[in-house]
Amino acid sequence: MRIATGDDPFVVEILPETPSTNAVLAQRARQGAPEGLVVVTEHQTAGRGRLDRTWETPLHSALTFSVLLRPPAEQVPAERWPWLPLLAGLAVTTALREEGYAAGVKWPNDVLVAGADGDRKVCGILVERIEAATGSTSGPGPAAVVGIGINTSLTAEELPVPTATSLAIESGGLVDRTAVLRHVLRVLFEHYADWVADSESLRPAYVRASATLGREVRAELPGGGTLVGTATAVDATGRLVVTTPQGDRVVGAGDVVHLRPAR
Repeated sequence: MRIATGDDPFVVEILPETPSTNAVLAQRARQGAPEGLVVVTEHQTAGRGRLDRTWETPLHSALTFSVLLRPPAEQVPAERWPWLPLLAGLAVTTALREEGYAAGVKWPNDVLVAGADGDRKVCGILVERIEAATGSTSGPGPAAVVGIGINTSLTAEELPVPTATSLAIESGGLVDRTAVLRHVLRVLFEHYADWVADSESLRPAYVRASATLGREVRAELPGGGTLVGTATAVDATGRLVVTTPQGDRVVGAGDVVHLRPAR
């Protein structure tokens, strides 16, 4: 089922159930679907996160959707694409803050809600670059599929890990998933338009929304190494600057297996 959204720059397609909204939208992207297509599912059975982590949530307990973006090549060269996950995390954080949640973005793009017993994850994001179909000489170029999963109505007993939470738990009431979806999408496309026009426009807002900067962190690296220091900045390409006794180290999202508090 497709839902027209008036003047909004997106069209929403709702699927009763699917293994992965990212997989569905990636296929549509390869077939030439336009920017602004959003695929939402009532029940995702094989969601994927960073490093191919998978999960399944109970029916109607989460807001799970993917957004198709096609950054114009003449304005957004490939080296700017690593900012897309941060942009998405900032958009969700901004929307949830406007809904009254104490949200913050953990670098690069997890969304947390602050509580008396610490920060708990409420949203995960996975951005995938989809190339044009092999042999294609016309039509749209590369696309970004932005997959977003927000825990909306999960109960404490349904949480996948003790460090997770849901909007219902945090608010103590019912959550209108449709209203949250529209709010997040509108903020996402506003941030996206700003970013396309000016690559530096979102960095100040991201810094203000960060739940990572200024904290002692431990980055677990591929191969078993670790990097411990203070997260001090996010650079122009979206990489995290960690200040250690040996000096500043810069890591990208692909360089880190896990980023956790040092203590």
